[in-house]
Amino acid sequence: MERIINKEFGGERPLFASHDLYLENVTIRAGESAIKECSNIEAVNCRFEGNYPFWHVHGFKIDRCFFDVGGRSALWYCDHLKMKDTRIDAPKMFREMTDIEIENVLMNDADEVFWRCQRLDIKNLTLHGGTYPFMFSRGIRVDGLESDSKYVFQYVKDVEIRNARITTKDAFWEVENVTIYDSVLNGEYLGWHSKNLRLVNCHITGEQPLCYAHDLVLENCTFGPDCDRAFEYSTVKADIRGSITNIKNPMSGYIVADSIGSVTLDENIKAPADCRIEQRKNAKLP
Repeated sequence: MERIINKEFGGERPLFASHDLYLENVTIRAGESAIKECSNIEAVNCRFEGNYPFWHVHGFKIDRCFFDVGGRSALWYCDHLKMKDTRIDAPKMFREMTDIEIENVLMNDADEVFWRCQRLDIKNLTLHGGTYPFMFSRGIRVDGLESDSKYVFQYVKDVEIRNARITTKDAFWEVENVTIYDSVLNGEYLGWHSKNLRLVNCHITGEQPLCYAHDLVLENCTFGPDCDRAFEYSTVKADIRGSITNIKNPMSGYIVADSIGSVTLDENIKAPADCRIEQRKNAKLP
């Protein structure tokens, strides 16, 4: 493997079509497509300032690196990436990629990241700012996520998330086959138009959560007091611990809670309109 250490590159395609290359303490200055059409690349303690540095790269590692604002749209049309301990300040990262492993990564402008990607294995990711992370991606496994980005996880399929804290709105819209464990979900209009969304040991806040959902499952979940008009037009099986402020016009299934503030069933309810709503007997509330 060729080794390049303590050097700088800039301009157009300085390392185009390189293979079996080890980069350490390398800086990519202003320019475009520095590491394009490459394979078997390892970058350690490197800095990326130019646009589009990694496109059409197959098999690469990025360790303890930094992507400056100028290094936007840095990772597109690639596969088999392992990234660790890296900070990213640039937007529009990770597009049309497959087989991504990420650990201890901070993204300070998470605008339009992880679009149309497949097979992601993520540990300890932080997302700040931006809109629509993970849109249209599938095959996602996450353990450890902090996110304040807007509209996260829309149109995703086959997802498992653990130990997340997500503050947003319109999260998990039109998702399919998604399970979320041991997480805090803060924001309005959670999980609308979803299919096979399952929440386990989660805390939910924000108005009008979980409406128009199909085959929705909640296990041992809790709700904040601002969660009104929950489950409207949803088919649901819900085990709620503690209280829920308001349930409105669920279509079918069952909802059991320790305490229910109010239930709205009006002339606009949709068939089969047979959801069983019960307050748990002998429930102990804090």
